[in-house]
Amino acid sequence: MSRRRTGQGLSFLAEDAEDRAVYVISVAADLAGMHPQTLRQYDRLGLVSPARTSGHGRRYSHRDVERLRRVQALSQEGVNLEGIRRVLDLERQVELLERENRLLRLREAAVQRVFAAAADGEVQVIASRRGRQG
Repeated sequence: MSRRRTGQGLSFLAEDAEDRAVYVISVAADLAGMHPQTLRQYDRLGLVSPARTSGHGRRYSHRDVERLRRVQALSQEGVNLEGIRRVLDLERQVELLERENRLLRLREAAVQRVFAAAADGEVQVIASRRGRQG
C-alpha cells in the first residue's frame, strides 16, 4: 500500500476516488470550512446531494466537498441560494456538453482515418476520401 506524499493530490488514487462517498458530515463540513448544519440545509435545498448509508446518514465525496466550496464562494460573492442553484446547474450542463463535444471530436477523428494492410502485412493509415473532399 503506497503512502500519500505531500502535494500528490488525488492523481494517485483510483479513477472513481473523487466520487466515492467516504466523508461523514462532520469531516465534510470541516473540509469545506462550514458548519454541519449548513451542509444539512444545502442538502435539503438540493444544492449538494450526498450519498446515504443504510441508516440514512450522509456520506460526502471529494466532489461533494468541492461543490460545497463552490457554493460557499458564490454565496460570499453575494449570489443568493436560487442563483447558486442556477449557476451550479449551468456549470453541470456546460461540463456535460464539453465532455460530449470531446467524445464527438474523437469519434470524428477516428472516422476520418482509414486503415489498410500493405502487401507486407503492415497496417498503414491513409487519408480518407471524406477528408479529401473538404
